[in-house]
Order: sequence, then C-alpha cells, then structure tokens
Amino acid sequence: MSLPLHSMLASLPPIAKPYTSERLGYVTHKEINPGSLSPILVVLDDDPTGTQTCHDIAVLTTWSVPVLTAELERTALGKGFFILTNSRALHAPEARTLIIEICTNLKAASEAAGKKFEVVLRGDSTLRGHFPLEPEAVEEVLGQSSAWIIAPFFLQGGRYTIGDIHYVAEGDTLVPAGETPFARDATFGYTSSNLRDWVVEKSKGTIAREKVQSISLSDIRLGGVEKVAEKLVQAAKGSGTVFIVNAAAEEDMDVFVQSILLAHGHGKRFLFRTGAAFVSSKLGISQQAPISAKQLRLDQTRGGLIIAGSYVPKTTAQLQALREKSGARLTTIELDVNKLLKSPAIAEQELQHALSTTEKALEAPQDVLIMTSRKLVVGADERSSLDIGSTVAVALVTFLTRLNTKPRYIIAKGGITSSDMATKGLNMKRAMVPGQAAAGVPLWRCDETTCKYPGLPYVVFPGNVGSDDALFEVVERWRM
Repeated sequence: MSLPLHSMLASLPPIAKPYTSERLGYVTHKEINPGSLSPILVVLDDDPTGTQTCHDIAVLTTWSVPVLTAELERTALGKGFFILTNSRALHAPEARTLIIEICTNLKAASEAAGKKFEVVLRGDSTLRGHFPLEPEAVEEVLGQSSAWIIAPFFLQGGRYTIGDIHYVAEGDTLVPAGETPFARDATFGYTSSNLRDWVVEKSKGTIAREKVQSISLSDIRLGGVEKVAEKLVQAAKGSGTVFIVNAAAEEDMDVFVQSILLAHGHGKRFLFRTGAAFVSSKLGISQQAPISAKQLRLDQTRGGLIIAGSYVPKTTAQLQALREKSGARLTTIELDVNKLLKSPAIAEQELQHALSTTEKALEAPQDVLIMTSRKLVVGADERSSLDIGSTVAVALVTFLTRLNTKPRYIIAKGGITSSDMATKGLNMKRAMVPGQAAAGVPLWRCDETTCKYPGLPYVVFPGNVGSDDALFEVVERWRM
C-alpha cells in the first residue's frame, strides 16, 4: 500500500545523533575501538552507479592481482575503493565465476600488500541483481561471515526502508518496491516489498524467514548504537543470519555503521549487500554540492554527448523532458532496436547514420542525444532478455569506439550502458570520482593515457534517479 511520504517520515521517532557531529572514518573508529583501524573497504559494484554518494575515491575496472595489490598499497586503512564488476549484465553462472575470481585475487593481493580488507556488494537500491548468489560466492572464497547485512536505503534516489518494507518515493508518495516497474524487471523481477519476505523469495526458500532479523528504526533511533550493536553481536558465526537495516535518513545509516564498528570489537565480521548510502557512511564521506561547468573547464568548441540505453520509465520521462525543453539546441538520434536485432547489415546501416550525424553536430558545436528506441524488446525468458540487452549494448559500444570527434563531455544513461561505455567504449581502467553532476549522479574522470579521451568528464547517470527534469538540468547547466 502506498503512503504519503512527508507524514510517514514525520510519524517516525526523532532522528538519533551519532557519537560525534562529524561523519565517520578514522576519528569515529578510534573512538569506538581504540588502537584499531577498520580494514580497507572494497566495494564490488554490480554496475557503475554505486559511486553516487561518494567523491575523491577510485574506481577500478580491472582486478588482476598486481592491480589490486597496488590499489591496496595506496589506500589507507579505514578508506576504500570500488571495483566495477558489472555483474548485473551477466547470467548467473558467469556472475558467480566473476565474483569468485575477484575475491580470490583480492585475497592474494591482501597478503602481498599486508593489508586487511572487507567486502561490500553494492547493488541496485530497487533490489535488482544476483542475490543470494553473489554473497554466497564471496563466502566461498573468504569464509563464512557472522551475518549478512541488507541495507538498500538511498536518500538521493528516494529509497526508504520502514517497518522492513522497502519503498520507492514517487513525488510525495512512498510506493512499496514490489509494486513499482523495477519489480517487473525481465531478468531480476520479484513480488515482495517486505525485505524479510524478499530474502526468502530471492533465495527460493533456502534462507528461512526465521533466519532474517530486523534492525528497526526504533532500535536505531531509540536504542542507539549500543542497542543495535547488541543485536549484531548476538548473531553467532555459522548461524546464517540475515539482518534487514531500516533507514529513513542518513543519520540512521551513520548510527548503524557505528554499531558495526562496535560489533567488530567483539570479533564479528559481516558481509554487506547495500545501496550507495551505506558506502559513504562507512567511509565517512560527506555530501558536497554538484560540480559546475566552471569547475570542469569544459571545452567550448565541441557539443556534449548523451548516450541513453536504459528502458526504465524514469529514463524515458527524463529523455522526453530533455528533448522538449532543449528544442533546437539538441540533436536527437534514435537507434531502432528492432533493426539492431534484425541483421548485422541493417545494424551497420543504423550505426553509420548515427555516427555521421553525431560527428557533424558535435563539431557545429551542438549537443547530441543518441538513444535506443523506447519500446522495450524482451525475450521469452530471463536469459534471452539479457541477451537482447547485450546486443543493444554492443551496438552502443561500437558507436562510441568509432566516434572520431571528442565531445565536451559524455553522459551515459543507465547502469549497464554507463559501464559498457566506460570500460569498452572509452577503455577506462582506473577512474577517480571528483563528485556528483547532480544528487545521486556520479561524475568520473580518467586521466590514464590508455583511455580514449583522457580527462573527459564522464557522467554515470543511473536510469532510475532524479526528477523528470534531472537530466535536462545537468545538460542545461553544462551548455556553452
């Protein structure tokens, strides 16, 4: 049942304050566990959008032992970095193999660097992804944890967990996640909005409901850090416990993270499946204003490029607003998905038209939107639907690799799209996150010479974040 957002938030217990007014990190950890520092937080991100609450942090798109050893050596204890797995674009067996490979390499790199680490599986805040497959794969390599933590709260995206029910804010209304279009995902669909039921559903009953416990808002806001830590400590190793974390404000996540640190002092170790907010709380990363065009020193001789592959209704609405409000200032090229799927020759004709039109517009200079046709084409089952998406993604990658004119910036719309554009289209191996282009919309920069366009501002624009005008507002702010 949908609920009014503001009255629901007003009815909750007052927000509790963490131990200090500062965000977390070294100071708080030392206060809670004197003489000890947190291990390095390694965030395995199933698509690139997990950096959406962070800044001044690295993202790796490769994970060989030497690469991971070097990153662990340069990262201070208590800090962290992301590894872009893009596992949400893979079939389940391939995703499992990938997570095992990364964790095996991390284990070897940790020994080589002489530094400890812990893993967060950053997943989609609307509950889509490989669960429980990925945490099971992590434990296969790194050993069993004391408990799993499920914490999809993400304020900037309007994702709240209240009474164990995960909600998606649509305007001023809280809609249970199981009643949103995200729950009808062709590959990762589900029916349960209550996260305790969701765990049972996604595990196909292998995780019993009595094994799923709740960290309630009353625990967090009335009981505080010690109360929550007490519940966490009671989770015995080998018990198979899963904790659902309720949160409706960033302070809730801060209190929970401090409880985790207390539990660490009692020898407990946890495996996390979370949204973006947990990562920034755990690393003590405070929010900052979106980065402006002036700060970026954008090239004024070229148009900007927006590439959209996401099909979620939010993206479609944002693309419509962008086109209507930009008018003649934007050149739009639509790739017909049915033509891309019909034959290689017809797909090549579509790409050639898109490339020639884009080159001319960027040099004009004119901003360009290249988007897939908006009618979603799905297969007969989850596997074939994922394969169709892969074919479309290959077409978009081919477009970017063949593009000769360097744009003023690139905005990639949708998680899988932005991952493919970064890793395959631009050949990014290690990028930094200077900040956000808008709330919940990360900005990357890769300065390595192996990157196709070193130093180019690259925006990872999640498919399901922001108002209908959010994409237009970024493009408008960054116009010449």
